[in-house]
Amino acid sequence: MNQNEIIKDFPLLQNRKIAYLDSGATTQKPVQVIDAIDKFYENNNANPHRGAYSLSIEATEQYENTRTKIANFINAKHREEIIFSKNATESLNLIAYSYGLDNLKKDDEIVLSIMEHHSNLVPWQKVSKTTGAKLNYMYMNDQFELSDEEIESKITDKTKIVGITHVSNVLGTINNVEKIIKYAHKKGAIVIVDASQSIPHMEIDVQKLNADFLVFSGHKMLAPLGIGVLYGKKELLNKMNPFLMGGDMIEYVYEQDTTFAPLPNKFEAGTQNVEGVVGLGAAIDYINKIGYDKIAEIEKEVVEYAREKLSSLDFITLYMTPNKENHQAVISFNINGVHPHDVASILDNYGVCVRSGNHCAQPLMRFLGIDSTCRASFYFYNTKEDIEKLVEALKKAYDMFKKYM
Repeated sequence: MNQNEIIKDFPLLQNRKIAYLDSGATTQKPVQVIDAIDKFYENNNANPHRGAYSLSIEATEQYENTRTKIANFINAKHREEIIFSKNATESLNLIAYSYGLDNLKKDDEIVLSIMEHHSNLVPWQKVSKTTGAKLNYMYMNDQFELSDEEIESKITDKTKIVGITHVSNVLGTINNVEKIIKYAHKKGAIVIVDASQSIPHMEIDVQKLNADFLVFSGHKMLAPLGIGVLYGKKELLNKMNPFLMGGDMIEYVYEQDTTFAPLPNKFEAGTQNVEGVVGLGAAIDYINKIGYDKIAEIEKEVVEYAREKLSSLDFITLYMTPNKENHQAVISFNINGVHPHDVASILDNYGVCVRSGNHCAQPLMRFLGIDSTCRASFYFYNTKEDIEKLVEALKKAYDMFKKYM
């Protein structure tokens, strides 16, 4: 498929004449995903795992077949290692409550990067306060990267848990998670990888990485809102207590005691977002059809063009690594002296959609010495024309404000 054919698969991009540059928040959905959800409701809608009749069995098959598809997609060793959640945030909370609270004690250490999204930071604050563990951070150098020295100085023999974003949702920095995992394991720690901003753009092999846990949200990779994935090594998940309790995670219930179902059901209480799971399966099929090589080829051309064009504007500040090979699909910037919310509102008037704010990364913003940024984030349906619209809109925004500077 060439890019023109790809873009035709996205109804919203056909219906709205915009440059959509906020895929880091959520991606647009191809018609193949939309149709899969419609087809489920039109032909297979029933509650999985609940009925002995054929319609419920069909819904169960769709639900469980997608679990197998995801296991294959990230090369999990066992399909039972795939747990469905609402999103990466819920997956991270599950790990914090079910693993963190039960496995940490006073003076143990949790190590995070300063780049973490709040969802991989705030739960660990609660865990550290509850258990008495210490919360430490790996900080970036002036190239917006984590140095080997920083990794090795912060991950110590006292470290029990390391949480790391694969790709920063603010900076686009690709962190060396393979090195971090290897070093953390050497020190006896387990590692949680937030792949929300990486898995839309690059192939992930959890066995090759040797990740202990890995999470992502479907809606950032073409799937519907409200569906997420937690991968965890089977031996860890089996030892963990359930996060939520109720229907479908039960084995036997007595008046005073309960036993829980085996994996993966143990962590999937209540009726699940089955249409979201079906949509996620269709999204994976679509990504596999295009191929990560093609996705990378398109994005490399567009992102490098964006880096070049934005770097030529002397009235903006960019927050990104100079290392192009270590940068992925996100560019944060500010017009000097102008609030990002004002910039984003003006860009919207010219049909350019960017996010403004702290991007759920306030500690990172404070480390950078700023309150917020504008953020353009890209996917394989973006074009050089989208970048040109962004640059022209930025010039117009600057012209509006420069007389007041």
